[in-house]
Amino acid sequence: TGAYGLGENVVQGTVDPDEYYVHKPTFRKGFRTVLRRRLGKKQMKMVYAASGDTREPIRNIPTPKSERKKFCLTDDQIMTLTDYAIKIEDHYSKLKGCTSPMDTEFAVDGLDGKVYIVQARPETVVSQRNVMEMKQYVLEGKATVLTKGRAVGEAIAAGNVRIINNTEELRLFKDGEILVADTTTPDWEPVLKRASGIITMRGGRTCHAAIVARELGVPAVVGCENACTLLENGQKITVNCSSGDIGTILEGSVPFRIKITNISEIKPTKTQMMINLGNPELAFGLSFLPCDGVGLARMEFIINEYIKVHPMALLHLEYVKDIKDHLHIARLLEGYSTGADYMIQKLSEGVGTLAAAFYPRPVVIRLSDFKSNEYASLIGGKGIEPEEANPMIGFRGASRYTHPAYEEGFALECKALRRVRQDMGLTNLIVMVPFCRTVKEAKLVSEVMRKYGLQRGENGLKVYMMCEIPNNVISIDEFAPLFDGISIGSNDLTQLTLGCDRDNEMIAQDFDERDPGVMKMLKLAIEGAKRNSLHTGICGQAPSDYPEIARYLVELGIDSISLIPDTLIKTKQMCAELEQELAK
Repeated sequence: TGAYGLGENVVQGTVDPDEYYVHKPTFRKGFRTVLRRRLGKKQMKMVYAASGDTREPIRNIPTPKSERKKFCLTDDQIMTLTDYAIKIEDHYSKLKGCTSPMDTEFAVDGLDGKVYIVQARPETVVSQRNVMEMKQYVLEGKATVLTKGRAVGEAIAAGNVRIINNTEELRLFKDGEILVADTTTPDWEPVLKRASGIITMRGGRTCHAAIVARELGVPAVVGCENACTLLENGQKITVNCSSGDIGTILEGSVPFRIKITNISEIKPTKTQMMINLGNPELAFGLSFLPCDGVGLARMEFIINEYIKVHPMALLHLEYVKDIKDHLHIARLLEGYSTGADYMIQKLSEGVGTLAAAFYPRPVVIRLSDFKSNEYASLIGGKGIEPEEANPMIGFRGASRYTHPAYEEGFALECKALRRVRQDMGLTNLIVMVPFCRTVKEAKLVSEVMRKYGLQRGENGLKVYMMCEIPNNVISIDEFAPLFDGISIGSNDLTQLTLGCDRDNEMIAQDFDERDPGVMKMLKLAIEGAKRNSLHTGICGQAPSDYPEIARYLVELGIDSISLIPDTLIKTKQMCAELEQELAK
């Protein structure tokens, strides 16, 4: 993390700093790329007072708007810092005789512009965890989100609000309350130890409140700018840090449970057990699950949550008719040279985070599979997308990638994925083509991917086909030479086999992946892929919902099953037992 001025503001939590992530394993291999970054508000900066002022040698001043809009460190400075941090960690690990993660503080000199290390000490919280025991907090109810900020830890806590405006009010604090303040200082620690949760209006993930919260194992949400004015003393709230980097403050006391898993007790399986994932903010937490990688990484989540704008609107602002959309896009593009640069960086950082979290385990990224009505809901998308009577079987998947109406947008997807593999060094990323109707279409998509830098086989790149259309199964022998594997999309395969719109609640009772016809399709797909020496997997909802389908797939000899994270442990244990039975 970093902010302008002296470092005290970052430690005290007076400012919301910039955040940077670099992937150590690939950095050690020579790759020099920032994995992801987040622009902080950097509200003020601490500077030296005018010469001769001995009463107040330092003072806080507002950070100019121009500086707040840009990152405080250059990529070269981040790489220098990463190099220093790794060397420091290696040095102390050698002295200690075991891995010794370090907390390191730095400064960039205002005169010579060089990066200096000012402090290094052992990290004493995360590194001390029992890696064989996984504790997950799971919300079991829903509530209104009152505010949000940066999550510290992965826990959940509920309690009554206690707003602390100054040190004199600390005496009012009662055990188990949730402390809410502008910021915290070291002399508050006796009170912080009695809190069930901590909320601050300012600060980042390395501020005092965040450090203490980690040490105590207490959930904290920092950088909630309106917390002290929005919340009231005595109000019941829930602090939720279980959903990744973003922490939410929920109205009322929301029920939750703690799920503890002893990983050492889970038997390995021959069948690869993978997970489905879309949110990069959950990636590092879920990477500790005993899984073999990510069988379905959804690009749509990253586009929707991080990019927010229709790709073609980023390239052709003239397509956007709504003035509000124009202004929104202009705000998002601040600090970027072009709309293309914005999308390539944002998408590559999102996908790169997924790939880095599970590295070197495989991560299968599905190319964008929005339907036209979903694309239209993106900023600037309304005037670009056609209005279709049935978008489910309309202009989606592979048909978009080579069409003049979207090929330029697809080019940005390809360039972003190439950046992940080539520049970030994350060659564990596998690309998957969704909703590919015909062999001709598959050939055209392969040509376009090659045109924009994704050449199958280059640097070990594997390309899978999402097997979700009956023709993918029927013509598996013709599709096979164009791909390295298939992953069955059981949702669409069921819908198209049964002729049943899965979004139509009037015929919802007819949508059933366990139907004999669908089960036969699964069998034919796996047998056909194996006949052609392709990897076989499934990433649809079916094995997560129905253990009997997972069992059937293992019996057929499928190579991998990708599940929602909540069902991974249970299904993996069942598969281990089944494999033992089959081996007898």
